[in-house]
Amino acid sequence: MEKPCFCILVVSDSVYKGEKKDVSGAIARDKLTSLNYVIKEYVIVPNSYREIHKQVLNLVKKGCDALLVIGGTGPSPRDISIDVVEELSWRKLPGFGELFRRFTFEKEGYIAVYSRAGAYIVGDSIVFVVPGSPNAVEVALDIIVHSVDHIVEEIRRYEGKHHRH
Repeated sequence: MEKPCFCILVVSDSVYKGEKKDVSGAIARDKLTSLNYVIKEYVIVPNSYREIHKQVLNLVKKGCDALLVIGGTGPSPRDISIDVVEELSWRKLPGFGELFRRFTFEKEGYIAVYSRAGAYIVGDSIVFVVPGSPNAVEVALDIIVHSVDHIVEEIRRYEGKHHRH
């Protein structure tokens, strides 16, 4: 099986406006490319329902096997990435978020309970939505790189045949 290709969608008002450097997206890109994953697209959008919705659908339609959405998983009213992706998905995979919170708890303590990180299937793509902090991206990637090949293989097996769009 060929390695899954990734797309990265960074959701951040300050990065989008150029007020902050995109550290977390760069960490994800560097880690994934060092493991020989192809990054098909790399997009930065503001915390906008319309922009997140449009880009998630666009990246899935472009054939990203795995989409990593960075930012928008916290409890703030501006943290909407997880809500948009959940609305677009036809399946939620709760184990990713559960494991992410467990590993975050081991590193950071009780703050982990406030993360809404999750994994979903949108169209024929696995979509991981993770917090925007560099540490959170590192934790998420440790889980993702150990499991993404299998989940993409499962999705490809039934591509376009058994799910709602």
